[in-house]
Amino acid sequence: MEVRVFLAVVSKDTAPTGLLDQVIRHAESLVDQFFPVPPDTVAAVERRFPGAVLLGWGNEGESGTRPPLITATDSRAIGVTGTLLEWSATRDLLDASSMGDTAHRTRGCFAAVRVGPREMTAVTDITRACGIFYAETPELHVVGTRALLVHLIARGGRPVRWDAPALQSMVRQGYFLSDETPFEGVRALPPATTLEIRDGVRTVTSVPLPESGPVPASRRAMRGAIEGLAEALLETVRPLTDQVNLALTGGRDSRLMAALLHAAKVPFRVTTNGLDDHPDVVIARQIAAKLGVEHTVIPPKRTEQRDAVLVEHPLRRTFEVLRTCEGMTSAYETIVEYLPYSSKLTMSGQSGEILRGGFLYSQGNPALQAMRRRVDAFFLKDEHLFTEEANAHARDLAAPWQERAAADPARVLDHLYVTYRVGRWHAAARAGSLRRGDAVQPFLDNRVVAAALALDPMWRRSEEVVHELIGMFAPQLRRIPIEGAEWRFRAERAPSRWESLLARRRPPAPATQKGATKKKGAAGWNWRTSPGERLTAVLREGVLDGDVLWDIVRKDAVEEMFAAPAVKQPALAWNLYTVGAMLSELYPGTAPDGLDPVEVLIPR
Repeated sequence: MEVRVFLAVVSKDTAPTGLLDQVIRHAESLVDQFFPVPPDTVAAVERRFPGAVLLGWGNEGESGTRPPLITATDSRAIGVTGTLLEWSATRDLLDASSMGDTAHRTRGCFAAVRVGPREMTAVTDITRACGIFYAETPELHVVGTRALLVHLIARGGRPVRWDAPALQSMVRQGYFLSDETPFEGVRALPPATTLEIRDGVRTVTSVPLPESGPVPASRRAMRGAIEGLAEALLETVRPLTDQVNLALTGGRDSRLMAALLHAAKVPFRVTTNGLDDHPDVVIARQIAAKLGVEHTVIPPKRTEQRDAVLVEHPLRRTFEVLRTCEGMTSAYETIVEYLPYSSKLTMSGQSGEILRGGFLYSQGNPALQAMRRRVDAFFLKDEHLFTEEANAHARDLAAPWQERAAADPARVLDHLYVTYRVGRWHAAARAGSLRRGDAVQPFLDNRVVAAALALDPMWRRSEEVVHELIGMFAPQLRRIPIEGAEWRFRAERAPSRWESLLARRRPPAPATQKGATKKKGAAGWNWRTSPGERLTAVLREGVLDGDVLWDIVRKDAVEEMFAAPAVKQPALAWNLYTVGAMLSELYPGTAPDGLDPVEVLIPR
């Protein structure tokens, strides 16, 4: 959680006298680079032991509701980032003889770093949505919650050195499908993992993600399994007494969060971003009315003529995303802009796909071979665009997952989502919102995720689990339509004889005039997926005018991709632009200025 940043350093026997003092001074000088908030809002704490130090920084000020940045005794100190269901668990983690075992039983979404004389322990939870990064030098073990900080300390004052082979995944997917980072020598700790430094030796121990059971054999057993998950979700919000601001759309996951808050009798209000006639806004308005809560719509900025939206210049947008997400999320993603820290609670449906089978939620074809091809595509899509070296690196990363997919591709797509989509993309992308306040994230709670992964992934893919949860928490939402496709368990099941008979008796739908097409207007339009010619031109220039990407991608293939006036793969274009800006040393540094917004025309 970016509200709190921690750095732990343990010196080796080879370290010269005074090296830890130099490390502390160096880290203190880097605050404006590694903590994406104004430096004057940051407070720092230090706890020093023989041969080890724990440094902590936070920006919550006097409004914070959490324990001190660092909790310490005479022999140990711990920093916890993220959220614990019960903050008294901080002391349990501090005192535990086996910190990893205690962490796996602890409720919340968090990571922790503990330091004692010449030793250190760091833990991640089941999703690693709060990241831990580590590096090693001949004199030091370096562990922290910001990858750039770990890298700069390990580099000892030398410039950033990029891990160019690892960045092929950033271009391909917009996030990492590995434990790599953009920084040479820095790795991310896997989910449910304990890192220990003792006697100068580092050990890393991981607990596998839970295995799922079969689909319950009866309706009663199904309801019992869902009730167990429902109780785990309710426990995450029962302690809340202050009003929560929920970002609500017309989809499934934020609707479940609204139903959960309603069932737990937690006071909340909802906000929706979009044009007034966008399906998200229309449906969210209906949900808010049914639950009797306040609803606010936040429209996008438009030109005076209201025929276009104004998009921040890609270079400035990219700098802020790189600064906030440390080069581990593409500027295609919209990162929440900085605001001063507020203790007001926020919530969204982000990562709710965990309850819908992970990547199975978007797997249209459930055939085994189709799912195996999907696993291949995650690691190897757009192969023609990449150099042979980049593709070879991707094949190495894919191999263990492909081996698992040969036997059980559904479970692989489920676990890939938690391991990388949540553990790498979400962990980086959520930094923007977390630096400005406290987020409530029931979907990422240790027990909730374990309970969800224990349910058959194809059953969760059917969306019946989420549908039943919403019905349990807020029955009045059952009849409100879903934005996009129908509930999958309804859409994919075979109709009964009675339903087939009714369908035959219904009058046929009116025929459309031959050649007529449905007009695509502003209601369902998004500038990111339809960037138009003006924004494409800016992206094209930024990608092709540089000379830093051609060890990762083939220049001729990229030129062909940008040949059309409006690029047809906007996410890939943004990924290329982001990595190109990073390698061109846009970041770390100062924000570019003097760049006007770009107009993107709204289709009529």
